[in-house]
Order: sequence, then structure tokens, then C-alpha cells
Amino acid sequence: MTGVDRDRKAALIVIPCLNEEKNIERLLRQLVEGLDEQRMTIVVADGGSTDRTREIVEELAAQRTDIRLVDNPRRLQACGINLAVKQFGDGCEFLIRIDAHGDYPPDYCRVLLKEAVARKAHSVVVSMKTVGFGLFQKATAVAQNSKLGNGGSKHRDGGKGQWVDHGHHALMQISAFRTVGGYDESFSHNEDAELDHRLRAAGFSIWMTSETLMTYYPRSTAWSLYRQYYGYGRGRARNMLKHRMLPKLRQALPLAVVPVFVGALLAFLHWVAAAPFILWGSLCVTYGFWIAVSQKNPYGPVAAVSAMIMHFAWSAGFWAELLRLQHRRTAQ
Repeated sequence: MTGVDRDRKAALIVIPCLNEEKNIERLLRQLVEGLDEQRMTIVVADGGSTDRTREIVEELAAQRTDIRLVDNPRRLQACGINLAVKQFGDGCEFLIRIDAHGDYPPDYCRVLLKEAVARKAHSVVVSMKTVGFGLFQKATAVAQNSKLGNGGSKHRDGGKGQWVDHGHHALMQISAFRTVGGYDESFSHNEDAELDHRLRAAGFSIWMTSETLMTYYPRSTAWSLYRQYYGYGRGRARNMLKHRMLPKLRQALPLAVVPVFVGALLAFLHWVAAAPFILWGSLCVTYGFWIAVSQKNPYGPVAAVSAMIMHFAWSAGFWAELLRLQHRRTAQ
């Protein structure tokens, strides 16, 4: 990497979205304000929004030539980003992925570009700080910002800058992205970790910067949180099977939740069968109260409930995907 070529667009910014009328205008104006002298193209890949998302983007695109709207008929984020890179990636050196559920500092894109050049990194990932509004969302944010909810994941802990195997996707060299074939479009979740695995296997480097971060807004209901983490679990299972990986310890612990729950259903035979499930629940609740006391955070106890939903959903999704794939192989 020799740096940003000023005769080319420095970056292609892609925002995959679906029904984001509450966020999209704020997000686009936020990004535009931070572009300064950098010549970039912002592409919103819409998965068929039925609210005013498309109308809002079209109104802004009519005012600025650097905002584009494309249809993403397959709806998945992986498909939308691949499509945007295919249509607009030529002449761009970097891809910057933006989450429609997030907030970003005004200098976010500039910092990413600076870090990519300074570190000679093929990919730059960032930490996430989760923020919520309302009781359940605030509690979920507390859970996701704690080891109870994130298991010590580096990009959730806000650690120092370091070379990593995976992180929240922010910037990537388009040449590296294309070399490994972009996102696997069969993944609805965990497509970022799957791509990172192929990047590292191909010899590309991933730098987690401490110079900037994104603010993420979690799901606001228990059901939507469950569905999200169920999808994460399914994606992780597919990723591990595809690349024949073993789960890390922080993944193996929540992975056991559904098996111990199934075991607890045998408690009518002997109470000991329920002990592992009761132990897990007790540990989560205890951790939640510890958060409340040590951090003086009143949302700690409810955060324990959010964490339990996340653990159970992730485990359920993982095992459901394994059983589905095993059934498919047996049927063949």
C-alpha cells in the first residue's frame, strides 16, 4: 500500500439497510459532514424497504452526486455490499462498511484511512460501544458492553490498538476484498468473521484501531434480540463447519446453554439434572447484581436477563444449524 491516491476516490462507503427511515437521514448527513476534501461515494444498498427509507435517500441523492441508492433484492447485508463493490468499486482503493444501526464520530472515515495507511493494514476494524434508550435496550447495552454478554471479545472490550484475527468491519482494501471473493452470500449472519478468516488465511492483515469507534444501538425488544442472536449462532455454526474450526472458550460456554436446558427437562427423574441450568442462571443473575453494585448501574439485574436471552438464542441457533446440516447430509 502506497497511500491514498488523490487522483482516485479514496473510498467507497456502503450502507446496507432495510426500513431505516428513523436513522438513515441522520446517518447520511453525519457521514457527509465528515468527508471534507476526501472524494468518496456513499452507496445505500436497500433491501426493499417499505417505509420512507428509499424516499429519504433519493431526496438526499438529488442534492449530492456522491450519494447513490441501489436495490439489494436478496436483502442480506453480504449481498448488498458485494453488489455495491461490483458496481462502484472500480477506481476506489478502500471499502468502508457502515452499519445503519450505529452512530459514528465526524472524523470516522478520515481516521480509518489514516490508520490503514499508517499501519499498512489490509483491513481496519473498530471497537463497538453499545448505547440504549428505554429499560430493555439500556439493559441490553449494559450486557453487551460487559464480559457477561460479549465474553471478552476484543472488539467489544475497547482495547488498545492491535493486530487481530477478527473485529467489527470498518475499512478494507478493495483489492484484498476482491482477492478473497468478497462476502460469502450464503451467510445471513457472521459473514464478517467468515470473511476475516479467509483474509487471514490469504495472508492479509487486520488492524483493530483504538483511534476511533462506533456507537451501536441494540435491539429494543426481547424477541428481536432473540432472533438476532439466534441468527448469530447459526452463522457461527456454518462458519466453523465451513472452515473446520473449533469454538473458542468464550463461545463454548454459551454453546452449552441449550444442552443443559434440555438436561433440566429431565429433572423429574432426578433434581441433579437441573443443576447445570440453575447454576448458569444463578451466575448470570449474580453477575447482573455485581454490575449494579460495582458500577452503580441500576440496569445490571435486567442486563442479566438480556444476557440470558443472548446466550440461549446463540446456543439454540448454533445447534439448530448443526442439526439442519446433519439432516441435509443424511437425506443425500
